[in-house]
Amino acid sequence: MSRVAVPDTPDTPDDPSAPDDAAAAFAALLTPEGAMLLDGLRDYDPADELAVATRLRRSHPAALVTAALAQARLRQRAAAKFGEDAAHLYFTPNGLEQATRTAVADHRAARFAALGAHHVADLGCGIGGDALALARRGIRVRAVDRDPLTCAVARANADALGLGDLIHVRCEDIEQLGAADLDDCDAVFVDPARRGGRGRGRARIFDPEAYSPPLSRAIRTARSRRYAALKVAPGIPHEAVPEDAAAEWVSHRGDVKEAVLWFGDPSAARVRATLLPAGDTLAGGTADPPPVGPVGRYLYEPDGAVVRAHLVAEIAAELDGRLLDPTIAYITADTRTPTRFATAYEITDALPFHVKRLRALLREREVGTLTVKKRGSAVEPEELRRKVKPKGPHSATVFLTRIDGAPSMLIGRPCP
Repeated sequence: MSRVAVPDTPDTPDDPSAPDDAAAAFAALLTPEGAMLLDGLRDYDPADELAVATRLRRSHPAALVTAALAQARLRQRAAAKFGEDAAHLYFTPNGLEQATRTAVADHRAARFAALGAHHVADLGCGIGGDALALARRGIRVRAVDRDPLTCAVARANADALGLGDLIHVRCEDIEQLGAADLDDCDAVFVDPARRGGRGRGRARIFDPEAYSPPLSRAIRTARSRRYAALKVAPGIPHEAVPEDAAAEWVSHRGDVKEAVLWFGDPSAARVRATLLPAGDTLAGGTADPPPVGPVGRYLYEPDGAVVRAHLVAEIAAELDGRLLDPTIAYITADTRTPTRFATAYEITDALPFHVKRLRALLREREVGTLTVKKRGSAVEPEELRRKVKPKGPHSATVFLTRIDGAPSMLIGRPCP
């Protein structure tokens, strides 16, 4: 079926010439007519977009139909982050991309509630994902963002979930706020902008002092309140974590989502890894370096949050395991020990890396489904798959890594 491309609702500051149009298009979605259109598009198939748009434009303004279709597509995409709430919330393309996943926001809100926070300033609130989670814990929120359209979306989302009485949205530049502006808040959550440029595909910013606001300013703001959480990139160097902060790395279903610097919790461990949605937490950072030794029957792949938090030594000690290489976060052991913080594989072969040998072995075992994982290897998984051309009814996992400095490949299968 033929399709027509309907542009997404403009998302300032993508196009500085169009903020008024974007705001007007969004405001139209909040009218009874816009709400009715969106409700009717809840389950629409984007493949039928041309027919749907043609039909709706017979009885509704073309601009409103375009905005409604764009919002309907965003809501469908948002379901992966926001679950059932996505059908009732509003989004912009950049706002959705940068929004905190509900499970992660809920975890952070629970920590604020456990600390005893009553009124949180959410600085850099975006479309309001964290503000919604905080308000659902009964915490009052001052949600601040500098983009008018983003603030309008955040207000609409608070109202959509019946949380408007707890969330007060203000359109201000957080870099211009002083400590006195937060006097009525006992806690602060700072989410600095970590992308530069305009529009989609904006480049990530890796220098913490190039964040907006810069990390040093965000830290000063965090220290001005009784409790604070400062969201940073997962790759933040450990030496950049202030002495008075506790760093937490958070993953969701094995994918590292963020790192957070917590202030005001004297009982918090210096470093922590949290695995969602289960909420398992590993704290430490003081274990002795694990030994290096030969490949055992089992290989353990620590969760990315554990690796980022530098807690591999704690897992190795729990598993009575050892490293294959002192610089690689793979743990090997002779016996299998259940752990929530690493995925276990049973290893059948440990060989020097050699494409032809791997291809022959996979053909011999009729492996058609090949999962390629790597740490410490320059080989790209897709390139390797093309070269070995797996074919057959069986499956296997190959690990491309180093064993005591030598390029190697381990073949195995996930433990049940």
